Amino acid sequence: MFLSMNWISDFVDLSGVDREKLIHRFSLSTAEVENEIFFKGSDLSGVVIAEIKEVAEHPESKKLHLLKVDAGDGKLTDVVCGAPNVRVGMKTAFAKVGAKIGEIEIAPRPLAGYTSYGMCCSEKEIGISDDNSGIMDITDDFPNGTDIKDAYEIDDIVFEVDNKSLTNRPDLWGHYGIAREFAALVGRPLKTPAMADLSQYDSLPKIDMKIEDPLCQRYSCLQVENITKNVSPVNMRIRLFYCGMRSINLLADLTNYLMLEMGQPMHAFDSRKVEKLRIKRFPESFTFRTLDGVDRKIDENTLMICNGDIPVAIAGIMGGLDSEIVDDTTRLTLESATFDPVSIRKSTVRLSHRTDASMRYEKSLDPAMTVPAIARFVKLLQDIDSSVTVVSSLTDEIAFEYDKVRLTFDKKFVDRYTGIEIANDTIVKTLESLGFGVVLENDSFTVDVPSWRATKDVTIKADIIEEITRIYGYDNFDIHTTATPLYPLRPDTEKTVEDKIKDILVKRFSLHELHSYVWMYYDECRSLGIDIEDNIKLINATNPNIEVIRKSIVPTQLCQAKLNSGYAPDFGIFEVGRIVDGLKDDGLCNEQKKLAITLFSKTKSLETLYFELRDILATLSADIKHIGLTYETAAAEHDYEHPKNLNTVICGGKNIGKIGVVHPTVAKKIDKKANIVFAEIDVRDFAEIEAKAIEYEVPQKFPGIEIDLSFVSDKFAPIGKAIADANCPLVKKVEVVDTYEDAAGRSITSRITFAHPEKTLTREEVLSVVGRIIDDLESKGISLKK
Repeated sequence: MFLSMNWISDFVDLSGVDREKLIHRFSLSTAEVENEIFFKGSDLSGVVIAEIKEVAEHPESKKLHLLKVDAGDGKLTDVVCGAPNVRVGMKTAFAKVGAKIGEIEIAPRPLAGYTSYGMCCSEKEIGISDDNSGIMDITDDFPNGTDIKDAYEIDDIVFEVDNKSLTNRPDLWGHYGIAREFAALVGRPLKTPAMADLSQYDSLPKIDMKIEDPLCQRYSCLQVENITKNVSPVNMRIRLFYCGMRSINLLADLTNYLMLEMGQPMHAFDSRKVEKLRIKRFPESFTFRTLDGVDRKIDENTLMICNGDIPVAIAGIMGGLDSEIVDDTTRLTLESATFDPVSIRKSTVRLSHRTDASMRYEKSLDPAMTVPAIARFVKLLQDIDSSVTVVSSLTDEIAFEYDKVRLTFDKKFVDRYTGIEIANDTIVKTLESLGFGVVLENDSFTVDVPSWRATKDVTIKADIIEEITRIYGYDNFDIHTTATPLYPLRPDTEKTVEDKIKDILVKRFSLHELHSYVWMYYDECRSLGIDIEDNIKLINATNPNIEVIRKSIVPTQLCQAKLNSGYAPDFGIFEVGRIVDGLKDDGLCNEQKKLAITLFSKTKSLETLYFELRDILATLSADIKHIGLTYETAAAEHDYEHPKNLNTVICGGKNIGKIGVVHPTVAKKIDKKANIVFAEIDVRDFAEIEAKAIEYEVPQKFPGIEIDLSFVSDKFAPIGKAIADANCPLVKKVEVVDTYEDAAGRSITSRITFAHPEKTLTREEVLSVVGRIIDDLESKGISLKK
């Protein structure tokens, strides 16, 4: 939001104050000011008000005119001008020879055979609007030769406040609220805006208006007629332009001006099209055309302003095209209202249309501001157009009021929170300058919160401390070290395990850690052939691409692998992140923390890559829990999982996740030449497994015996189980040393190492164990390879 120091100065005397320093102080005390401060008009000089005395057509050009201009220096100046709106007697902005407009210095210039000794300027050229359709038409009565900057408020300091820092301060969405802050900072009184006395119109008939829906908190309206002027004063147009709004016409400009000044959005209807105001919702959806010419779908939850049963505006967002103010409007119905902020916010999301008005309504505006805004509007309108007549009494209906907030605290409370000594008089003066009512009795304060701060901002005593300290100045606090005991904190087991996982994956396996959002990105997943599974969704999501929350991190990583597939032939990525798997019994999201690992390779075989991932998981389990992993065949549940090459991961008898190969269809859409494998582990389940104690064995003094057995089988799991079931204490190590595939099928060679701590074993001593293993496997249909 852009703010004008000239505008703020209407309400607080800033004479003798360094305004740039004051803006920086405001940033420290109230709201964040963006880095750049704009010094409007500082690059403009030598531009005066001049009158066109003669206009002649250029003999060789249909567009150019030869002018004689009176710039107040006692002579007529020859000027060549191409503007279409030049006429004799017109006063305009004239840049004399030597004038500066931005980086341009005006000098005599030959133009189509004639020399121009100056330039007649448009409003855009001197930086006070975006109108470049013709030269500036000055209708105000100023002597020729008057410096344009003396005639109008072109010199100004404009700064921008970050809207996010005003979210909880609806009172700061206008210049008057900002002026209140500045007045408190410099210790000067706040001036009340000049307003019309609306009570003088109480005898006039009221407008037919009724609130029919509780989403409208307050609705105030008034009718005026005999409007003869259509163009806003120059200074008003300059202020609107400096604050980021374009001039439209007098009535539209006045509503925008009041919004930027008071923070209260207003709307003006053409009274010829609005006779019976009703504020309500409709039971069925329909299409409504707004002021910007767009047809918008209105549902049953959107509050509308109606002329009887005919909608004329979307409440708090935008008016309708059929009831807008036009050039021949002479009678208007002025609206000033407040609406339920949640309703307005939801409506803007549904309509995908956020306006300056809706941004303010979303912040919980003070219902007490509606009437003062109308009084201010009428005053400004009557000052501009003295023929204006008010033809109705103020019609005002209140359906909701915020509770009044009164807080009581003592001086000790302030001292304890601030840690410094602030005098009672300073506390009272600070709060009163911000509009709070304060009663002090024996170091006890009773504070009444003003209505514009009670909508959502100041609700507890700690909020009052913030008000006192920020105006006092945080930079005025004494710097000292806080004396407080520090106790050691035992790290959470899950967090400790997570940190160890990350360290191992990065340091030992050189994987890249990624961080992602929790969405199932619709477009990216669909491009890989991954369906968006039904899960928790965001209501009124602004972007349908991020509507569904993910059940697994794996699809996210596959999308990331696709994005990075062209940067390296081989890489591995991992993430410890959150997923949501439906709802729990209490209605809350079933949120889980998962470890996902994806390996991508254009150079390694699928088998090599799969076993590499298996070894990574085995290392994690061995190093952190001192437990070996086992695997069981799993059925594919998601369309990115391979229907056969998928296994559950078992640790300590507990299923903690999956390891598998990406489905070929999905893998080809990522990269036709790459192999991709993945694993996903439940971090909490893994962390809850009790780690086994590390057992140490004395190194063997006697040589062992290694027996290699090749079994016809495509799985090692039954072989490993048979060896374990033999329950032989002489077995010290079991490993897979080779796999082989021929016409007879696939075979796996397992090496069993036997050893005795007190003697050298003979082959006969281990053959009985080997025999039991072979018999066990043959009974299950697994035989030795011949």
